[in-house]
Amino acid sequence: MIALSLAEIAAVVGGQTHDIPDPSVQVTGPVVRDSREVRPGSLFVAFVGERVDGHDFGHAVVEAGAVALLASRPVGVPAIVVDDVQSALGALARHVVRRLGATLVALTGSAGKTSTKDLIAQVLARKAPTVFTPGSFNNEIGLPLTALSATDETRFLVLEMGARGIGHIRYLTDLTPPQIGLVLNVGTAHIGEFGGREQIAQAKGELVEALPENGAAILNADDPLVRAMASRTKAKVILFGESGEADVRAENVRLTDSGQPAFSLRTPSGCSEVTMRLYGEHHVSNALAAAAVAHELGMSADEIATALSEAGSLSRWRMEVTERPDGVTIVNDAYNANPESMRAALRALAAMGKGRRTWAVLGKMAELGDEALAEHDAVGRLAVRLNVGKLVAVGGREASWLQLGAYNEGSWGEESVHVSDAQAAVDLLRSELRPGDVVLVKASRSVGLESVAQALVEAGTEGEVAAR
Repeated sequence: MIALSLAEIAAVVGGQTHDIPDPSVQVTGPVVRDSREVRPGSLFVAFVGERVDGHDFGHAVVEAGAVALLASRPVGVPAIVVDDVQSALGALARHVVRRLGATLVALTGSAGKTSTKDLIAQVLARKAPTVFTPGSFNNEIGLPLTALSATDETRFLVLEMGARGIGHIRYLTDLTPPQIGLVLNVGTAHIGEFGGREQIAQAKGELVEALPENGAAILNADDPLVRAMASRTKAKVILFGESGEADVRAENVRLTDSGQPAFSLRTPSGCSEVTMRLYGEHHVSNALAAAAVAHELGMSADEIATALSEAGSLSRWRMEVTERPDGVTIVNDAYNANPESMRAALRALAAMGKGRRTWAVLGKMAELGDEALAEHDAVGRLAVRLNVGKLVAVGGREASWLQLGAYNEGSWGEESVHVSDAQAAVDLLRSELRPGDVVLVKASRSVGLESVAQALVEAGTEGEVAAR
């Protein structure tokens, strides 16, 4: 964080200082909510959770180097006490962002937010110091903590914004007003909470409504609901996509033999070739979104193409590919899942597995409401149509719908298997995998299927799976 004294912070958040002998002492380290992340000069934010009360760590974090706590009650160590810790954290972030000389880039969408954010960050970092959201730290707590990690040297601040209802993004943009706003897509993630795609579009479009007149709205030309958001902003509109009308577009899109996308990147400043290190054709749209941001910030087509070609995955369990010593490939995409990302991952598996036996280890997609049965059935059917070698559906009711969709799609579906839990999937795969097989593991975060991928990686390392 930029250096601020405890007296300044108390004034910004409307708090009272307690047990602070010298209010001129400055916070020079990170602002954190996890006691394990405290560093000398930190400000520790004491949230009260369902199982853990951050105030209980007061003495420990000060001993570890924290200058003070941002707290809702005195705790016997230096603290700035406020009525509402979350609101105070947001107020502090708003103050710091206003003082920064950084360009703030915000993005949202139903799928691909984190992967795109990681691409944007890697591209912009070639131009100037860049701070970006770690993982998918994109809510009313994670976003201000990310903003507060910026320093005087930061020139680009890239913030992922999530929403679970109308008004959520409006709140986040009030905390951290963006100059550039990117909307990737409007899909069916969280449709059970929103009630429909139109409501999701209404919520996502709050981002472009927050942009200033001299800002830029970067919109997906290939998604009609996103493209329609052009009428909701006073900022300049830049379209990206494969449409011929897109300002930043991809031409001659193809996949390498290993399933990595390649394409010709065309921007208003020129054309250049891209071959990505990431897996799956869905990353083309993510890359175009990142390219549009970079173009708006003055990077050339060649600079952008080079950065995209060298960018990797920064966040765990998102198309994380591990090649085992015995020739088995594990694709861990188990961080989260929705119908759009499931379809993209299955298509990537089919591309990666040409000439090899493929496995799709899939679980529940959460928060789909009344669409749950149809969407799980459709994913099971798609696996058959893509000629995925075997579907292993893991879990309860939703997994049975996956398996039933595969079974009903055709005779191949008889090869699908429904198992009760992650351990059963591991046991099955350990006994049946052969060298050269490709395994995709994907489900909503709550299912915890990353344990399957991790167990399979470890099994290969330990030589537990015999070639046969």
